[in-house]
Amino acid sequence: MYLIMLQLRDLPTPEVLEKFAERYPDADVTAIASFLHLLRVATDLSLALDACLSKHDLLQGRWWILILLMREEQLCSTPSLLAEKVGVTRATMTGLIDSLEQSGLVQRVFDKADRRRVMIKLTEAGQAKLDVVMPDYYRRLRQCMQGLNESSRAQLQNILGLIHLGVPALI
Repeated sequence: MYLIMLQLRDLPTPEVLEKFAERYPDADVTAIASFLHLLRVATDLSLALDACLSKHDLLQGRWWILILLMREEQLCSTPSLLAEKVGVTRATMTGLIDSLEQSGLVQRVFDKADRRRVMIKLTEAGQAKLDVVMPDYYRRLRQCMQGLNESSRAQLQNILGLIHLGVPALI
């Protein structure tokens, strides 16, 4: 899963945004600037996460599957539920599972009563992979967020929650 949200490196200046606002009266300059900055940071975070994970021969799609499986008490889930939780199609999930299975990180477990039913299970190798990746990820995440104290982090979460409430307006 490789998603570039915003490739624009040259974000518009306030003057440029004011020029657009003159032409388009509904343009809220500070809202636009904040929105574009948020997209830029989100893209950079996603790319940085992929760079971190690639050091461990993973990208986000495969990594999220391993994480989701580790969260389950029995370390397993259905492909359709994993696809829903990761936000990909079932076909994409099949490809991700195939590659994880080839790497020995997950295995398909077929229902003895109905071979059409399959569960995806985290293997010992998959858990071992996470045991190497997660400390590196957490260390890098701590460094990334070190400029924010606990209060600022709580504020950020509240602000992001408010922005999330407005997402339907874009649809």
